[in-house]
Amino acid sequence: MLTILFDGIAYGMLLFILAVGLSITMGLMNFINLAHGAFAMAGGYLTVTLMQRFGVPFLLCLPLAFVATALLGALLECTLYRPLYNKPHLDQVLFSIGLTFMAVAATDYFLGSSPQIMQLPDWLKGRTEWGEGAWMLGMGHYRLFIIAVCAALTLVLQWVLARTRFGSRLRAAVDDQRVAAGLGIPVNLIFLSTFAVGSGLAGLGGALGAEVLGLDPTFPLKFMVYFLIVVAVGGTSSITGPLLAALLLGIADVAGKYYIPKLGAFMVYSLMIAILIWRPQGLFVRKGGRA
Repeated sequence: MLTILFDGIAYGMLLFILAVGLSITMGLMNFINLAHGAFAMAGGYLTVTLMQRFGVPFLLCLPLAFVATALLGALLECTLYRPLYNKPHLDQVLFSIGLTFMAVAATDYFLGSSPQIMQLPDWLKGRTEWGEGAWMLGMGHYRLFIIAVCAALTLVLQWVLARTRFGSRLRAAVDDQRVAAGLGIPVNLIFLSTFAVGSGLAGLGGALGAEVLGLDPTFPLKFMVYFLIVVAVGGTSSITGPLLAALLLGIADVAGKYYIPKLGAFMVYSLMIAILIWRPQGLFVRKGGRA
C-alpha cells in the first residue's frame, strides 16, 4: 500500500511539472496552448539523443532539455503565438492542435515511430525497501529522484510567483495589460519569459518522464488529456491547485491500475468528474484576468 502511494506521488509530481506550464499559459496569460505536450516530447527526445548518440551525462541533459525547449518556446511565442493572444479561444485551440499533429508527424518521419529507451545512470537504478508485508515501502531510486527534483522546482516556482518583482509584474500584466504597460512594465517581455519558462518546464518534464511514461511520437496526444485534467481540476489561478490535482490524479491512476487494471482510467475520470461537480472552477480560483 505504501509503495503504491509512493509511486502515485512520484507520478503526480511528474505530471505537475509537465502540466504546470500549461496552467501558467492558460491561467496567467489566458492562452490555450494544446501543443504543450509537444514541448515535453521535444525535451524527452533531446535527452535520449544526447545520451545515446553523444554520451552526455543524464544530469547535464536535464538543464539542456529545459534551456532548449525554453528557447524553442520563446521563438514560437514571438513568431506564431503572440498574434493569437487576442483571438477567440477556438482559434487558439485549433491552431495549437494543428501544431501538435505537425510535431507528431515530423517526429515520426525524422526519428521513427519506435518507442525510445533511456538508459539511466547506475546510481538511479535499483530500489530500497523498508518494512514488511502490506505496509512495506518500496522506493525506486529514480522515482525518489523525480520527487526531489519536482519538489524543489515547485518551491522555486512558488517563490518566484509570490515573492519576486517578476511575479508581481506578471500578476499586474495579467490583471490589466494596458494599465501595466502604462506603468512601464514590459508586458511583451513578461509574457515571452513566462511562455519560455512554461515550455522549458514541459521539456524538463519530458526528459524526466521518458523512462517512466515512455516516449514515442504520439506522446503529446496520449498525455494531452492528463494535462488538461490537471489544469481543469486544479484551477489556473496558482500552482497550488495544479499540484494538488496532479498528486490526486497520480495516486488515483497508479492505485486504479494496480487494484482494478481494467478500470484504471475509469477511476481517474470519475475522480475528475466528482471534483468538478463539487468545484466547477477548480480547486483554487483567483479573481481577475488578462484584459
